Amino acid sequence: MIMKKLQLLWAFCCLTLLSANAQDKWDLRKCVEFAIANNISVKQADVQARISALQYKSAKLNQYPSAGFSSGLGTQFGRSIDPTTNQFTTTQLLYQNLGLQGGIQLFGFGQLRKARDAANFNLQAALADVQRASNDIALSVANYYLQVLAANEQINIAKIVIAQDSSQIHDTRARVDAGTLPELNLLEVEAQLASDSSALIGAQATYEQTVLSLKGVLNLDAAAPFEPEIPPVDRIPLDPIAELQPDYVYKLALTNQPLQKENDLKIKGQQKTIEANKAAMYPNLTFGYSLASSFSNTLKAINVTQGTPSYVPAAVVIDGSGTPINGYYVGQPNYNYSYSPKSFGNWWQGYGDQMNNNFRQAVGFTLNVPIFNSGNTYRINYETSKLNLKNLELQKQQADITLKINIYTAYSNAVSSMEKFRAGIKTVESAQKVYDFSMRRYEVGLLGTIDLLTNQNNLLKAKLQQVANQYDYVFKMKVLEFYKGMGIKL
Repeated sequence: MIMKKLQLLWAFCCLTLLSANAQDKWDLRKCVEFAIANNISVKQADVQARISALQYKSAKLNQYPSAGFSSGLGTQFGRSIDPTTNQFTTTQLLYQNLGLQGGIQLFGFGQLRKARDAANFNLQAALADVQRASNDIALSVANYYLQVLAANEQINIAKIVIAQDSSQIHDTRARVDAGTLPELNLLEVEAQLASDSSALIGAQATYEQTVLSLKGVLNLDAAAPFEPEIPPVDRIPLDPIAELQPDYVYKLALTNQPLQKENDLKIKGQQKTIEANKAAMYPNLTFGYSLASSFSNTLKAINVTQGTPSYVPAAVVIDGSGTPINGYYVGQPNYNYSYSPKSFGNWWQGYGDQMNNNFRQAVGFTLNVPIFNSGNTYRINYETSKLNLKNLELQKQQADITLKINIYTAYSNAVSSMEKFRAGIKTVESAQKVYDFSMRRYEVGLLGTIDLLTNQNNLLKAKLQQVANQYDYVFKMKVLEFYKGMGIKL
């Protein structure tokens, strides 16, 4: 009973390990997703798209009313103007100003709205550029991934050949021991085994190099473990060549390729920029408002004390009959003044009253008419934006021409690869028949070892070449499917 439980536990562990290993394998989809997430070019395009998103947000917010609060606190020395009385004073003052101001453009020939639309088109173009960078890296990953699969298949073929060599050595040694073949035949077969073993080592080295190249595209550490998933190449779906005619593919590519979308969006954005720059040359009307108040107070307290009064003769004293009387004196009061620092609480004495009494409001309209500004900067911006549009139209034209050339080239390459692959099938079949016939003749002693090994090498070369032909054909067809808008998938 315990043994059965241990066996079940061991089987469960093995299945779990196999499942984990299967999940750790890298298929094309995982490679593409990893490359898009880690490729520097894609990251740069994503950063630019985020910048464009912020610019679009700023253009939208420019249409909303503005508001700003300001406050100033300080002290005045020497001869200055009291900010609350607007009178000159030499007394040291403590002051504070508070203000709230803002405004909104009421009319500007749609300048702000057109600038917002231009920023929106530029944002969409930046997102299309991210997609373009992602597609480019996906196509590059698919190319290297198929090279890895082809190198792995060449290793498998080399191993099969070595197994055949080992079988021939065993049969030849038996015949040499029986005296039906000379020992030279055995030495020739062993030499062929050594040569094929060297070819296996070369195929393994090629595989490692292609894996390193793929890791470089993925931006994956060269020392990181990497095991590609090997799908059967015969089961990779391919569209019929009749559905990938270059004229048809080109028409689809003009609407589905990110670069073409990006160019169209940039042109639309630049057209809106031209309209916004043209609107900037015309008058605009804005509404503004402001709310403000101020407070000021001396930093020293004035202390007053009454001194001894002084008496001076009266100018004129009149009695009851209206006759002036001399000899009377009038007392004149005398006061002493001194200054002392105020306490903190006294500094702000009357703060609320002053703020309330000094509260002022203002609303108004401003009409701005551009006449001359550094050589009429607005017109220069307008003319420059029109030239930028012309440049973008030329870029789009060049990109469309390049796209058409690439599609026609890809179609020509796909047709050539397909014909080469079909011819390779016949070559392998013929080489296989020659080898099988040679093997039968060799077994009955009608063919020498050298001739047999020559036919075997011819078969090996044909198979290796056919592997390269097949994966090259698959990739060339996938490129056409990519331009058609089907993406990259195996």
